[in-house]
Amino acid sequence: QVQLVESGGGLVQPGGSLRLSCAASGFTLNYYSIGWFRQAPGKERERVSCISITDGTTYYARSVQGRFTISRDKIKKTVYLEMNSLQPEDTAVYYCAGAEGYYCSGSGAALDGDYDSWGQGTQVTVSS
Repeated sequence: QVQLVESGGGLVQPGGSLRLSCAASGFTLNYYSIGWFRQAPGKERERVSCISITDGTTYYARSVQGRFTISRDKIKKTVYLEMNSLQPEDTAVYYCAGAEGYYCSGSGAALDGDYDSWGQGTQVTVSS
């Protein structure tokens, strides 16, 4: 059974930074994609980034490109989301999710609906 545990959320001022972590366990295949999604009150869930565990290929939503960086530690089975230049519109609950048997991008890329293992979420609030 796949388990994903997020950590690292909190309150930060505009322009500040946070790093989220997603510790993964229970995958049976050696290739999968980990995505970071966010959902703000009254808004649809948005995939902000993803990474393929095998080759590290990534994807970023336009709204975060240039500000967020996703990375992975294959030994620790942990995926990180470094968030810089945070703005109030980044306020949301952030979830990591897994799509086993898929890649983040390119051939064999997971669609949003293919992410079927979810963490509990961590709140990120950007406010002065």
